[in-house]
Amino acid sequence: MSHLPQIDYDTASEELRAAHDEEVRLRGRMTNMKRTLLHSPVAHRIYAEWFTLRAELDPIISDREIWIFSHAISKAAKSKIAITFFRRALINKGFDPDALELSQTEALLDAFGRAIVANSNAVPGELWAQLKTRYKTKVLVDLVAFAGIMLATAVFNNVVEVDFDPELEAFAKGANLS
Repeated sequence: MSHLPQIDYDTASEELRAAHDEEVRLRGRMTNMKRTLLHSPVAHRIYAEWFTLRAELDPIISDREIWIFSHAISKAAKSKIAITFFRRALINKGFDPDALELSQTEALLDAFGRAIVANSNAVPGELWAQLKTRYKTKVLVDLVAFAGIMLATAVFNNVVEVDFDPELEAFAKGANLS
């Protein structure tokens, strides 16, 4: 059970309801994490910058590549909600997250995501060398900033123990995906 409650839309202030409505307008859904973050519209807005950085990285880094990168970060951070969110993204596009054949770029992003979480002070030089030959500096800045928000999301969900979103249940590892 979550350590912090989600906002109650019916009793929330006008400011919180407006932030809630804007999130639904922009993204079409409201997750349990977002409902919890909305107690602080500033915190919610900062975490929502994930979408801004994603837009900056598109189309240089494809959806599948960013999902694999995010999934790697989520797995390394042991965040069930974040892991399952990206499992759903992959499954909904016809990919089996448990049997992905990674391209060279996807394998690089997967390794980079895992390395960031394992020890951000010691990302291997060979990973950096490969990344620098593939991407311009701005892309790498955006990618690392994106990873930071992705990791912050995983940490928030883990520390708060945000309630698992029911719509993710079918996509959790071991769930019947047929």
